[in-house]
Amino acid sequence: MAEPHDPRGNLVRPYAVTRGRTEPIRDIPIEAVLVASGAAVQEARFAGHDKYRIAVLCEPKAQSLAELAALTRLPLGVTRVLVADMVADGLLTLHSAAPRTGFAERMDLLGRVLGGLRKL
Repeated sequence: MAEPHDPRGNLVRPYAVTRGRTEPIRDIPIEAVLVASGAAVQEARFAGHDKYRIAVLCEPKAQSLAELAALTRLPLGVTRVLVADMVADGLLTLHSAAPRTGFAERMDLLGRVLGGLRKL
């Protein structure tokens, strides 16, 4: 009689997904919007399962880094490393909604977002 499938056998440690890297090659804000390039899905097939899933999610519509982490069920840090690699490889295009200048400007943006949500 066959033993039941053990889902723990499918676990892959986060550092294995990123090949031991914990820091992305570039800083990507959590609210950054990502769009797949024209050939991203085809090329990502050869880049690994997780990068392929990210490309598929970003092909039909833009996704934020936070959305990608949630949809792929990968830790945010792992998703950030993979996405940074994909941006560097030209598979994803990065569009950041946050100002690049500093903390005060980011807090202002978050305040405007919160105000808009309250109006809903």
